[in-house]
Amino acid sequence: MTAPTANWSYPTAVKFGPGRIKELADHCKAVGMKKPLLVTDKALASLPITAEALDILDGAGLGRAVFSEVDPNPNEANMEAGLKVYRAGGHDGVVCFGGGSALDLGKMIALMVDQKISVWELEDIGDWWTRANPTTIAPIVAVPTTAGTGSEVGRAGVLTNSATHKKKIIFHPKLLPAVTICDPELTVGMPKFITAGTGMDALAHCLEAFCSPFYHPMSQGIALEGMRLVMENLQKVYANPTDLEARAHMMSAAAMGAVAFQKGLGAIHSLSHPVGAVYGTHHGTTNAVVMPMVLDFNRAAIEGRIEKAAAYLGIKGGFDGFRARVMDLRSELGIPANLAAMGVEAARLDELTEMALEDPSCGGNPVEMTRENTRALYDACM
Repeated sequence: MTAPTANWSYPTAVKFGPGRIKELADHCKAVGMKKPLLVTDKALASLPITAEALDILDGAGLGRAVFSEVDPNPNEANMEAGLKVYRAGGHDGVVCFGGGSALDLGKMIALMVDQKISVWELEDIGDWWTRANPTTIAPIVAVPTTAGTGSEVGRAGVLTNSATHKKKIIFHPKLLPAVTICDPELTVGMPKFITAGTGMDALAHCLEAFCSPFYHPMSQGIALEGMRLVMENLQKVYANPTDLEARAHMMSAAAMGAVAFQKGLGAIHSLSHPVGAVYGTHHGTTNAVVMPMVLDFNRAAIEGRIEKAAAYLGIKGGFDGFRARVMDLRSELGIPANLAAMGVEAARLDELTEMALEDPSCGGNPVEMTRENTRALYDACM
């Protein structure tokens, strides 16, 4: 079997398959862009895949403007710098090119081009998104180069407040990219630790959505199949980065995770977000570190559900077998054993606990998170 190719209109227009980056300029033109700004991160900016994307845009008369001052956990200073470049260049759309950081930051630039309010007033709380002027949001084309966050099919972005070191989820329906190009060839050159961390991020999204207590049967099914794709393909791409078929399946799993977590996230993310904001750790890797401890934390509420997932995934031993599979994955992918190994200090656990309880993800956890049990959970993760 070869890597699949397809066109999907759910949840947005997705152009999926090897080599489809060549269609970038056509899709930009189709959504009205004449002078797009390509937003990527510092590491990707100098790589051949970025040069190729810029060549495609330039060759079609769309210029080759790029903004790459994007931190691993992007903040409002990165956004303001990008907005300055966007406005000065007279751009009319954003190509979000890269991993989750670049995708999220590019979406923030498109959102805030001509808003009269602060980005923090558009946090994903209630109907705050209605505060934005939707007519000024720039069109977005997304091109993921990793298989993890699924931001390419999401209606939100994560932005770190550089003053408070708190991650905020910024939401608006028009942040859903008009077109997404999922070309698995773009993920071949990912460093192994990024392949591992982003893949475990996709698994975390699917797992937490599957375990969320909220009612969303469509997301439930997507989450389960997304877990299967990760379990069957992540080790393959880690061992053989050029396995395009497995790369394609991981790219699908990433998008599926982001679609599924409309149903909810939980303690994995509410613990991980503060650690990433304070210590600058890789998000997906941090998710992988805390995943087994959160499974234990939630066991009483999710054991039956995980037993059903394990059966579908071909994992023997029910809940314990599933947890053992997660531990095996972590070991094979070189994931740190605990938060202490990532540099997290015991002296800051009280602070991290307060931040975790403020994170919107904790509301979707199957077990209610309190100050006492969340602090104990952080202890377990150390």
